[in-house]
Amino acid sequence: MRILICGGGIGGLAAALALARIGAEVTVFEKRSDTREGGAGIQIGPNGTRILRQLGIAERLQPNIASPQSLCVHDGPSGERLTQLPLGGWLEKRHGAPYWVAHRADLHASLMDAAQAHPLITIRPGIDIQSAKTYPDEVLAVSNGETVGAGDLLVAADGLHSTLRRTIFAAPPPRYCGKSAARSVIPAAATPKGIVTRSVGIWLAPQGHVVHYPVRGGAELAVVVIGNHANGDIDWAREIEPDWVADAVAECAAPVRNLVAASQTWRRWSLAELSPLPAWVRNRTVLLGDAAHPVLPFLAQGAVLALEDAATLARCLSVAQLASNGSLGDDASAAALAAYETARRPRSARVQAASRRNGEIYHLSGPMRTARNMTLRMLPPEKLLAGYDWLYGWKPGD
Repeated sequence: MRILICGGGIGGLAAALALARIGAEVTVFEKRSDTREGGAGIQIGPNGTRILRQLGIAERLQPNIASPQSLCVHDGPSGERLTQLPLGGWLEKRHGAPYWVAHRADLHASLMDAAQAHPLITIRPGIDIQSAKTYPDEVLAVSNGETVGAGDLLVAADGLHSTLRRTIFAAPPPRYCGKSAARSVIPAAATPKGIVTRSVGIWLAPQGHVVHYPVRGGAELAVVVIGNHANGDIDWAREIEPDWVADAVAECAAPVRNLVAASQTWRRWSLAELSPLPAWVRNRTVLLGDAAHPVLPFLAQGAVLALEDAATLARCLSVAQLASNGSLGDDASAAALAAYETARRPRSARVQAASRRNGEIYHLSGPMRTARNMTLRMLPPEKLLAGYDWLYGWKPGD
C-alpha cells in the first residue's frame, strides 16, 4: 500500500506510524515548513496511552509526562472542593493503561521523531495539499495546481479547518460555539497558594471554567481558561492580553485569580463545532481526527480520538489485506474504508455529545449549580469515574 497523509499533526503522525506497522509506504505532507507543534498541555486517557504504547511512543514520551493521582473538582466562585476523582493507579488497574498529562509539543515531537526514524515513512514539510485527483487505480495529491504525490489512499488529517474536507467533500466550515480557550504554561515553582500541582484541577463557574495539570515531568503547570467570548471570529493560537483571561475568572476564588495572574503570556483558541458530515470517505480519500469530527474540549478527548482513528484505520486496512491474500484491490480498499467509518462514527458522536454535555454541566448557574455541587459532594468518586468506563476502556477492535 502507498498511503498519502495530509497533515503532520498528532493524528496524521499517529496514522503514519500505525499504517507503517502494517507494511504501508507512507508520505506525510505538512503545510508548515517548521513542523514543530505549539499549544500547551494535553491530557491522554487510558484509551490514548494504550495506543501510544502500541505505536512505540510511550518510552520516548515517558521522561516528559506526569501521571496525576487524582482529579480535584472545585466550585470556582467559592473555591470549595466538591470531589476528588481517582486517576493514577486506580484508573490504570481498571483499564490496563495509565492516565497521562503532557505538553502537546512533547507528544508531537515524540511522534515526529518516531516517524522520521521509520524506513517506510517520508515527511515532506512546506507542502499544502489543497485537492486531489482520483483515478481507477490511484489518487494524486495536488498542491498549487501541481501533483506532488501518488498513492492508493489519501488520508485527510488536516484538522478543524480542513482544506480537503471543503474541496473534496464540499463540507461547510465549522461554526463558532461562543466560547474560547486561553492556554498558558507556568513554572511549577510559580504556582500560587491553594493550587495543587501534582493533580489535575478543575474549577467550575457559570461564565466558564479553569483546568490545570502538571507537564514536562511536573516542572511546569499547564493552565486552560475557557470562557464566553462574543467575537465570532475563529481565532487559532492568537496571542492575547492577560486582561481577557483575568476578566474570564473575575468571579472565581483567589487561588484561581492568582493562578491566572502568574502568567503574562496567553494564546486563545476559538471553540467550534461541525455539523455531522454525510460521509467520511469519498473515492480514495478518507477523513481522520478533527477533519472528520471536531470535539469540544470538555472531556479532553480531541487528540485521543485522532489516535483511536489512526489505530482503527490501520486495523481495518490490515484485515482487508489479509482477507484478500495480501493484496488490496479497489473492492477490498473500499470495504476497509467503509468498515473504518462504520466503526468510528458512533464512537466519535458519543464522545462529542458527552463533551458538549460536560460543558453545560461545568457552566451551570443558580439552583442548577447548587444541585450539581450537591450531587458531586454526595456521589462516591469511584462510582462517578466508573461512568466513563465506556470512554477509557476502548481498545482497537471495539
